[in-house]
Amino acid sequence: MKIGLNGTVMESGEAVISVYDHGFLYGMGLFETFRTYGGQPYLLERHMKRLAEGCEEIGIRYKPDLDALRKMIATLLKENGLAEGYIRLTVTAGIGELGLPSGDYEQPTEFMLVKALPPHNESLYSEGKELRLLKTARNTPEGAIRLKSLHYMNNIIAKRELLASDASTTAEGLMLSHEGLLAEGIVSNLFFVQEDTIYTPSTDIGILPGITRQRVIELARGLGYTVREGHYLFEELLASNEVWLTTSIQELVPVTRVTDHHGGSTAVGSGSAGPVLRELLLAYRQDTEEQQR
Repeated sequence: MKIGLNGTVMESGEAVISVYDHGFLYGMGLFETFRTYGGQPYLLERHMKRLAEGCEEIGIRYKPDLDALRKMIATLLKENGLAEGYIRLTVTAGIGELGLPSGDYEQPTEFMLVKALPPHNESLYSEGKELRLLKTARNTPEGAIRLKSLHYMNNIIAKRELLASDASTTAEGLMLSHEGLLAEGIVSNLFFVQEDTIYTPSTDIGILPGITRQRVIELARGLGYTVREGHYLFEELLASNEVWLTTSIQELVPVTRVTDHHGGSTAVGSGSAGPVLRELLLAYRQDTEEQQR
């Protein structure tokens, strides 16, 4: 595969990052994942704004060049024979001395990876997936809000717990906060509906302020729905009419079965995507089409 490293396209096997890079030594780095539609990265400006603000917070001197990034995305798609792609852009702190830094990181490392999108499975959007409650709690963010950082151990531990369970192969894991509040999925944000009101955990719980999450909130309010961000319990999720998850790659995916720690399952809705989600998914896909014009 061809990748981009500091603005240069090369074979992945030729790419070299120093063992003194503080992204490797101390997890000092951030990343964004997003996908293309019609070869164009969706919500790129928002992803890069989040990335730039996060870099500023942790002292990495990085300002994304949107034009250069668009060109790199187009080049990597072409070089790897892809019409559409799953894109990951990573910015690390760059090379530093062994030991904690005494100032900002002036020369970050930037690299971009692409791969094919997972095969489209339309039945996933109608039949939904299982959401399995995990014992692994969502850890608290290192700063005021959660950054999409290279420190991903909490997510990996949660994924290992999910894989060791008897959950279905397509299931997502649900983490609660240490206080027992609904937080988020391993790689997703959570929404649920009660009496035509849409609820989603608030970012002060320590969840990632997802780009797709925020766009769905905007679209829902534009359609006239009330959206509330707050603190909610697992029992409230079980009493919902609809539940869905959001990710930048899979968009909005319905949950049709919620499973607790003991393996007890609760069906959600009628076993398929509910009316609110169907309306939102249509609006979301129309939104992605508009960027291609």
